[in-house]
Amino acid sequence: MNNSVSNTARLLGAGLRALLVLTLVTGVLYPLVVTGVAQALFNGKANGSEVEADGRVVGSSLIGQTYNLPLKEGRETPEPDLKWFQGRPQNGLGTNSVNTQYALILSGATNRSGDNEELVRWVKEAKAAVVEDNSTADHRVEPSDVPADAVTSSGSGLDPDISPAYADLQVHRVAERNGLTPEQVQALVDRHTEGRTLGFLGEPRVNVLELNIALKALVAKS
Repeated sequence: MNNSVSNTARLLGAGLRALLVLTLVTGVLYPLVVTGVAQALFNGKANGSEVEADGRVVGSSLIGQTYNLPLKEGRETPEPDLKWFQGRPQNGLGTNSVNTQYALILSGATNRSGDNEELVRWVKEAKAAVVEDNSTADHRVEPSDVPADAVTSSGSGLDPDISPAYADLQVHRVAERNGLTPEQVQALVDRHTEGRTLGFLGEPRVNVLELNIALKALVAKS
């Protein structure tokens, strides 16, 4: 009987010591080392790839934003503010009911097949809106000019980038709305167009937030 109690106590003690050691190593030391290395070598990425403008953080380069006018009375969705470059559509996303202090963009896909009638209607309506919004007095956008990312959301709905083709399509409208020349705005797009990662991964892209920050600076100078 005494041996049984002694063995049990010894096993419990060994288990408790193992728990404490593993808690210290995996719960304290390992996170501190990983956090320290991340802060030292990848500070920007470790802190959320924050983007600053005018001395304050205005977003993350990894998360898309909306550029809309204030919601008008009687409308369910706000209209886009057409002086800014617009990102990809966010159809199918839910509304933020968890944290009402900030206007969060919730991640979510539409999960509809390519021949879904509702999706087809969305795409047609989106294409017509893109053509109308981006056509100016001296530049007509044709439906065939509208790229796929202008009328479809990404899998998460949070894509921060658009294709160079969609950015180029918006140049004349942005120039007209901001009192700039198309050449000035096109040069801005060209400077903010990134190539494929490592030269072969993904597609060329333009970060909308960073492009709009540069646009704001250009308008201020002009």
